[in-house]
Amino acid sequence: MSKLFYEDKPIIGLDISNTGVKIMSVDPKKWLVHGYGSIDLEPLKVKDSMENANSTYLTDNIKVLLAEKVIGDTSSKRVAIAIPTARSYSRTFTLPAATEKALHDAVILEADQYIPIPSANLYIDYQIIERTKKEITVLMSAVAKVIIDNILTSVIAAGLEPILIEPSICSVGRLLTATERGDLPTVIVDIGPATTDIAILDQGTIRVTGGLAIGGNTFTLDIAKKLNVELENAHQLKVLNGLNAGPRQQKLVGALEPSLQRILAEVKKVMRYYDERISTTRKLEQLLVVGSGSNLPGIGEYFTNALVMPARVASPWQKLDFEKLQEPPKQFRPRYITVAGLASVDPGDIWR
Repeated sequence: MSKLFYEDKPIIGLDISNTGVKIMSVDPKKWLVHGYGSIDLEPLKVKDSMENANSTYLTDNIKVLLAEKVIGDTSSKRVAIAIPTARSYSRTFTLPAATEKALHDAVILEADQYIPIPSANLYIDYQIIERTKKEITVLMSAVAKVIIDNILTSVIAAGLEPILIEPSICSVGRLLTATERGDLPTVIVDIGPATTDIAILDQGTIRVTGGLAIGGNTFTLDIAKKLNVELENAHQLKVLNGLNAGPRQQKLVGALEPSLQRILAEVKKVMRYYDERISTTRKLEQLLVVGSGSNLPGIGEYFTNALVMPARVASPWQKLDFEKLQEPPKQFRPRYITVAGLASVDPGDIWR
C-alpha cells in the first residue's frame, strides 16, 4: 500500500478491551487532543463478539460511542486498533545470524513450540529488533485469526477504516517511551479492571509479556469481603486510603495482600525471563504502574519496597494538551493511556 496516499491523513486510536471501548484523536506532533470518549461493555458479550462472527455487539456499541460519547472531534475514519494483550502471544528470542535467510520458517517453528494454537490458525507478525555478527533478536507477536477477523469486521461495519492492529501493551509502551523515560529498560504493570498485563519495555520495544486475571475490580472485591462492607464503600476505601498509612491500613493491606502478591510473583517471573533470556547486560531501571487499577494509593511504594527498584504510577498527562476540551476526571484518566498511545502513532511508522 502506498505511503504517499496515507502518511499525512489523521489516525484515531480505538482501544477495544474486555470491559469497554475507548477512542481518541491526537496530533502526535503537538500532543494536542482533538477528541476522546469511552463506552463500558459487558465482558462476556465482548468475548462472544470476538469469537462469534454473527454477533453485532461490538459494532453496535462502537456506533453509539461515535454518535453519542465523544467529547471534541474524532472526524477521521482511519483507526489504529488495540486488542486485549491477554488475547495475544508475544515472544522475543535469539537465533543464529545465518537463520535470517529462512526467518519465516524459524518463526513458525518457534510459534508451533510455544503457542497452544496451531500456527495455521494464527496471524503472526515479527521483526528483527537487534543484531550482532553472530545472532539476531526477533520479536514475534501472534493472535488467533478468528479474533482479528471478527474485530476487523465489527470495526468496518461501524464505518471505520482499520490501518493498524496491535496488543494494547504495545500502545502503552509507545506512550511511555515518549513521556516517561521509556527509553530506560522498564517494567510495565498495567492493572485493568479485571486483568493485569506485565511487560518489559526496552529501547522503545516490548520484549516480554505476561499477565493474570486480577485487576482493580479484584481489589474492590477483596476489601468488601475482608472488611464486610458494600462494594461502593469498598471502592471508596480503595481509592481514598489504599495502602497508605492510616487507621485502616492494617486491615486494607491484609485484604489486598493476597492479590498483590500474585501480581508481584508474575512481575518477578517476567523480570527473571528478561534477565536470563533477553538481556544479561541491560539492567531493569524502573517500574511504571498504569491502568485503572493504578488509582490504589501507595501502590508505587509497594512495588518499590518489594522489588528494591524505583516504582511509581505513570502520569503522561503533562504531555497531552487538551487545550479547550473538558479533560477526563482524574479518576478516569488512567483508562485513556492505551488509546492515547494508539492515537500518537506516527503514520510514517506504519507505512515504512
